[in-house]
Amino acid sequence: MVERAQIILYALEGKPNDEIARVMGGRANRVGLWRKRFIEEGLKGLQDRARSGRPSPYDIGLKDRILKKLEEPPPAERGCWDGALVADALGVSRHKVWRILRARSVCLARQRSWCVSTDAQFALKATEIIGLYLNAPLNALVLSVDEKPSIQALTRPSGYVRSSDGKVVHGLKSTYKRNGTLNLFAALDVASGHVHAKTTDTKKREDFRQFMDEVLAEVPPEKEIHVILDNYCTHKKNDDWLAKYQGRVNFHFTPTSASWLNLVEVFFGLLSRQALRGASFPSKESLRDKIMAFVSLHNHQPKPFRWRKREVKGSQLRNTISNFCN
Repeated sequence: MVERAQIILYALEGKPNDEIARVMGGRANRVGLWRKRFIEEGLKGLQDRARSGRPSPYDIGLKDRILKKLEEPPPAERGCWDGALVADALGVSRHKVWRILRARSVCLARQRSWCVSTDAQFALKATEIIGLYLNAPLNALVLSVDEKPSIQALTRPSGYVRSSDGKVVHGLKSTYKRNGTLNLFAALDVASGHVHAKTTDTKKREDFRQFMDEVLAEVPPEKEIHVILDNYCTHKKNDDWLAKYQGRVNFHFTPTSASWLNLVEVFFGLLSRQALRGASFPSKESLRDKIMAFVSLHNHQPKPFRWRKREVKGSQLRNTISNFCN
């Protein structure tokens, strides 16, 4: 671009093509080319024009053949397709296969799972629970309750290591020592985000009832209480315990295979990622202290979780990869 601009500046001084070419160390016809383009198109004419580039050694149907191959069963000795396997099967370059897949956002190494409830009353149960989240009854307390079972107190050295690609990452030793397990019961106040929590050594029905007694002891007696639970066995067959509260406490069960409807699972996810993952615990007591410290910090400035769930359409699950990429 500097060279082309200099040619135009010399031309504006009235110098002929031969003299400009001699000064610039080029050829007169090259100088004439850029003078002509500048006269016809202005500054835009000094830009490179689009070029066809090197012709592709692959036919235009390669993309379709790759996608078609991905819809076929993999070889008998392999569980799924990857880029190298597709390339070998089609007799083409692995890099070409990877470029085509990347261009269409196909990531064969990544996986996503889904859970589809088969509960015949799914719509009715889900509507009831989401209704409690979005529009709770007046003078009522909505609690999302569940337990996180068998949290392991593992002792494992950790630190930071430099990986083979030069990046510094969190390192964990592959071997560890088990120091027992704890169970965590939690009740999330849906309106405020406050969490009642208790750790136990067992997760029997008696533990669940005792935890609920402790939670309800802090609730004013005039408040109606709605408790959202999954279908774990300790949550069922509690009619005699419910009778003690004379209809003041109501249990609402999520549909089968739909525990994600229980908002307390969001809190459990935060606990796992921010307090438990990658940590080392020399004893069950240290694990208990860490859990309760996290709960205490959460309750210092609690915020309600906003109900939000992406919709998964059945048609997405049945689509072939060709439908997605075309």
